[in-house]
Amino acid sequence: MKIPLIPKHRRAFYVSSIAIVAAFLFNSCTHAGPKSDLWDFWENSNSAESRESSQTSIDHSTWQSFLNEYLVTNDPSGINLVRYEAIATQGSQGLNLLNQYIASLEAVDPRSLSKNEQFAYWVNLYNATTVRVIANAYPVKSIRKTGKGLFSFGPWDDVVTQIAGKGVTLNDIEHRILRPFWKDSRIHFVVNCASIGCPNLHQTALTADNHQVILDQARRSFINHPRAVSVANGELHLSSIFDWYADDFGNSQSEVLEYLATYLNRERSDSILSVIQQPKADVKYSYDWSLNLAK
Repeated sequence: MKIPLIPKHRRAFYVSSIAIVAAFLFNSCTHAGPKSDLWDFWENSNSAESRESSQTSIDHSTWQSFLNEYLVTNDPSGINLVRYEAIATQGSQGLNLLNQYIASLEAVDPRSLSKNEQFAYWVNLYNATTVRVIANAYPVKSIRKTGKGLFSFGPWDDVVTQIAGKGVTLNDIEHRILRPFWKDSRIHFVVNCASIGCPNLHQTALTADNHQVILDQARRSFINHPRAVSVANGELHLSSIFDWYADDFGNSQSEVLEYLATYLNRERSDSILSVIQQPKADVKYSYDWSLNLAK
């Protein structure tokens, strides 16, 4: 049977309709983030003994220089903002620093590093490549407006770097390497998605020596910011991070709330705890995908 061709004047309509449906489905499914799914290539290549005997350390000073120059940490909002416009300017020293730093990481096979060195390597690589994605797409209002596919809603499944001969995406780094290997809920507080709703891009580059301190600082800082936990009209408002990745914080909503209560500062805890500790707390989730742009 001959299948009739779609008239040319109707094709745009169908493509637009499909895009609208895809957008609806995407937004309807944001209650669940990508699963933690081990990419064993990065774990099995070297024995634990050989990794931990490694004396190789990675120099993250170029990333620190970049953060010192292009990260704004004193905004009244309490959110660290990035000077994307300055970075994206033709011939920008910022873009040169980014490219130089990412190239230095791409020249290293992280499988030969100690586990602490690997952790800092992957977190810093994630954050640096995310900033570069935005700089290359600037001006853009949200990271969700980037991405290479027709129905893409962000760059997370695009290959952003080549490591040890493997094309690596942002989702690979976060959900196939960091989360399954380290199984540490604090990871969510140190990877930055270039958005207002995201935990801050930390002002200090992670290293093998400082990463535990920064993980603790980042967790407490985010949980004590209103975009993470707040109360309005008797309702508890939480970042969607605690919905999308609820399993990383507890086995039930009550355990997630207990987790959050543990890290609330005293000055915020009274009004919030009175709601969190209710047997059936009414929880609203939200996330601001606006760019963390320094004006």
